[in-house]
Amino acid sequence: MAGGLSLEHPWAFAFGILGNVISFMVYLAPLTTFYRVYKKKSTEGFQSLPYVVALFSSMLWIFYAFIKGHDALLLITINSFGCVVETIYIIVYLLYAPKKARVHTLKMFSLLNFGLFSLIVLCTLLVPKASLRLKVLGWICVAFAVSVFAAPLSIIRLVIRTKSVEFMPFSLSFFLTVSAVVWFSFGLFSKDIYVALPNILGFTFGALQMVLYIIYKDTKVPASLAVDSKLPENMLEISKLGPCEPIDVDVATKPHATKNEMSPV
Repeated sequence: MAGGLSLEHPWAFAFGILGNVISFMVYLAPLTTFYRVYKKKSTEGFQSLPYVVALFSSMLWIFYAFIKGHDALLLITINSFGCVVETIYIIVYLLYAPKKARVHTLKMFSLLNFGLFSLIVLCTLLVPKASLRLKVLGWICVAFAVSVFAAPLSIIRLVIRTKSVEFMPFSLSFFLTVSAVVWFSFGLFSKDIYVALPNILGFTFGALQMVLYIIYKDTKVPASLAVDSKLPENMLEISKLGPCEPIDVDVATKPHATKNEMSPV
């Protein structure tokens, strides 16, 4: 897939296009959340962390794509779109968030998207050998993707404890699993281990969520657990190679829902 668009590797090209389409739709998933924020002129307790992290992930994968140089155009397209969308989400959040939340968001943004990203760029460019430079950056991307993929563990733990999937929509788990499979296939056929490797974990967690859904789909949350459970209002996953996709689990209308913890390239 020379230049990212040739048919030299048609399967890599096909999965790359499909991955772009799926990730495009997932990036737009929070639109309903931010439309509600705009209409109510309030962030209603939603957290900005998933969007700041998603922007950082897109920036990181674009940098990786430029360092790689070949077979990377399809990574650049979707992550460029991700950067634009996540930046808009963050701006809207800053416009309507309380002062304390705005300050916290700006601190995270400065630390992660400026500080850490600049440090990664500097350290990578200081590596003299091009092949080693790509390996260093590739493993940084893998490490970040794996750390974010661990986010669904809180949801999985909650489902097992309550024996209910009320707060784990099947459609969400399904599409994130499909996204992981597609981007893994892209990495496999384009011979890019740094794209393929994290999505093995993404597929594993996604498949586990779907299995749990099938097991507990008819079970309701016990009243005692519903009161005590700390439910994440956002779930962020990196289900690709490419962009980091923020997924909103809309529990703002549930009185006991609070943020618990944070989820292609």
